[in-house]
Amino acid sequence: MALYVQKFGGTSVGSVERIQAVAERVAGFRAAGHQVVVVVSAMSGETNRLVDLANAVQAEPDERELDVLLASGEQVSVALTSMALLERGVAARSYLADQVSIHTNGHHTRSRIEKIDTERLREDLEAGRVPVVAGFQGVDAQGNITTLGRGGSDTTAVALAAALRADECQIYTDVDGVYTTDPRVVPSARRLDRITFEEMLEMASLGAKVLHPRSVEFAGKYGIPLRVLSSFEETGSGTLITTEESDAMEQPVVSGIAFARDEAKITIQGAPDVPGVASKMLGPVSAEGIEVDMIVQNVGAAGQTDFTFTVKRSDYADAMRLVRKVAAEMGAGEVTGDNRIVKVSAVGVGMRSHAGVAMRMFDALAAENINIQIISTSEIKISVVIDEKYLELAVRAIHQAFELSGSAEEEID
Repeated sequence: MALYVQKFGGTSVGSVERIQAVAERVAGFRAAGHQVVVVVSAMSGETNRLVDLANAVQAEPDERELDVLLASGEQVSVALTSMALLERGVAARSYLADQVSIHTNGHHTRSRIEKIDTERLREDLEAGRVPVVAGFQGVDAQGNITTLGRGGSDTTAVALAAALRADECQIYTDVDGVYTTDPRVVPSARRLDRITFEEMLEMASLGAKVLHPRSVEFAGKYGIPLRVLSSFEETGSGTLITTEESDAMEQPVVSGIAFARDEAKITIQGAPDVPGVASKMLGPVSAEGIEVDMIVQNVGAAGQTDFTFTVKRSDYADAMRLVRKVAAEMGAGEVTGDNRIVKVSAVGVGMRSHAGVAMRMFDALAAENINIQIISTSEIKISVVIDEKYLELAVRAIHQAFELSGSAEEEID
């Protein structure tokens, strides 16, 4: 008998029929003798509807009250899912965050989980019940409802799996696993049977949307095996995300190609080439909560240097405003920007033992006459910034260069 924490996202519980299908799946695990804890998100579209209501009532919704409002979406889901299980003869009980309790640090709309009281959950499991827990929410030291931000339900599931020492945390979504790249861009992309936490964290951070980086980081920290599965398919083993690498002889050089469309870059020309220039340039940007990604500083000449960095496209205007002010104060030259760029990355632990990976990627792009604007590397990834119009061509070229496509038979399957 194994203990599974199973998380079902918004599309998986998006209708009464889908909730009934979830209950059937969970009932199957219980019939096989396994213990199951279920985590659910709000029904698909419900969170957006609640946000729209908040904006209609208050121009800038109070964060505490917004959390109270948004948490109601999961309350509906846990109740309906529990009812569906009870209808099938499976003992179940729904829980909100304050009933478990899931303790957070109190930052509204973006809280972090600090600890979980598992006593009630363990009592249910021992009694043969299925606890159905609301994802995405927690409670702070003052008893206030807080929400966990983007990817919050995945994080709830992983945190519960860690606290309960579950055998596996299963994330059910609308895809049947993690692919070598987005199948909508490369139809021949192959589903991965296994991937390491390191690779998955890089791919999630670099644009892959299957899992939020925060949940992968949490799972890796506590060594909780993650499995991505489709809630719309009855069979299939999905993709296992674990600490264990494949056999070195079989380990591919590159496991996947990730990409991010929402990128922008800013360049400061003629900045003083003195110690601390990067801190002076980026300090005000970071102070505004704007995340800086790739950074390139050219070799100084004649006491000046050029400095380039990237941010999310949504932060581009604010970052440009801040940098222009700092550049003027320090006597730098022109500040230019481009919000029509994308980032494409090759990821794989196999890079550690293979030379020439970067050149193989660069050659693939050169063959398609795609200019590389910025390059960033780490032990298991190579990222490049290119013009957004070349995104799909670049992904296909790199995917082919590393022979990531499945066979014809695999594609049909």
